[in-house]
Amino acid sequence: MKSDELARYGYDEAVQSAFARRAAQATSNAVTGNLSPLPASQIARLPALGTPDRARLRDAGLELIGDGKVGAVVLAGGMATRFGGVVKAVVPALGEKSFLEIKHADIAAFGKKVPMLVMSSFATHDAIKQHIADKKLSGTIDVFPQLVALRLTPTGELYKDASGEVSPYATGHGDLTFALRASGALARFRAAGGTTLLMSNVDNLAATLDPAIIGLHHELGGAMTVEVAPKIAGDKGGAPAMLDGTPQIIEGFRFPPTFDQDSIDVFNTNTFVLDAALIDHDFELPYYRVEKTVDGDKVIQFERLAGELTAFLPSRFIRIERDGADSRFLPVKDPEELERQRPLIGEVMRSRRSFEG
Repeated sequence: MKSDELARYGYDEAVQSAFARRAAQATSNAVTGNLSPLPASQIARLPALGTPDRARLRDAGLELIGDGKVGAVVLAGGMATRFGGVVKAVVPALGEKSFLEIKHADIAAFGKKVPMLVMSSFATHDAIKQHIADKKLSGTIDVFPQLVALRLTPTGELYKDASGEVSPYATGHGDLTFALRASGALARFRAAGGTTLLMSNVDNLAATLDPAIIGLHHELGGAMTVEVAPKIAGDKGGAPAMLDGTPQIIEGFRFPPTFDQDSIDVFNTNTFVLDAALIDHDFELPYYRVEKTVDGDKVIQFERLAGELTAFLPSRFIRIERDGADSRFLPVKDPEELERQRPLIGEVMRSRRSFEG
């Protein structure tokens, strides 16, 4: 990748130098302090479909949407390596409709009041913009890239592939607030009257723009609301816990070896509701050292995670469903999982929960 392309995606030489100094330091990422499971009393439940409480929250959310206060952020920086190495956002998910098209259709159902803010990466940015043009997706769509860095050897030198080229990578979805601000996307959203953002992964089609979620976020009164789902065997990721009295998401690799992660029966789905004003400054999110393998070579990269925002913002937690028409967590990581999930995704897509729940 040439220097002008690196600059286009926010490459920072000072940050890269800091990474190089840390590359050989394989220190523990485990948290220290007083750590315990988040009490169940601090995890709200989304009321069931058809109940008066659900209708009340839905109506509150619809009012905010109708007033132009709400936007939807879609994380779409990843490549679908298990789908043949293409941009995941443009992979067909239901019939000929791509993941991004389905996300757009859900948002567009509310009219032109809801902008879609798509966080891309150096690997996906141009393809996503072309896909939007090719599919003639309408409404306000703001595509902004997350940041980029270069992989390192375990001793801190720039890693180069067999052809002698450097190896760029995106530095994680923790780039969200930084990229929103650097691109001007957050300023544009706020200038248009926006106050609230729903963030979800492009491959979690069940994480729709449900007005009841927006209503519940405002009722709970936090700056950030995290959707958590019941754990099943094989689930990996962060989970809600109390660290020195502060409720927050602790990533799986940050739990001390002595902590029983099974004592927490829910985990972070990476679907958040965010107060646009309160995320409009730079946070001291840590970068974590990660070992990867590229073409058989061990490489080092540094990433930050959006869930870590809970350590800086007053956060609330909602337990959501992962089964049936009210599921909000149906991620798709490979073609086999897509085949298994299609009937459930279709059930959620056909649901009128956003308007009649």
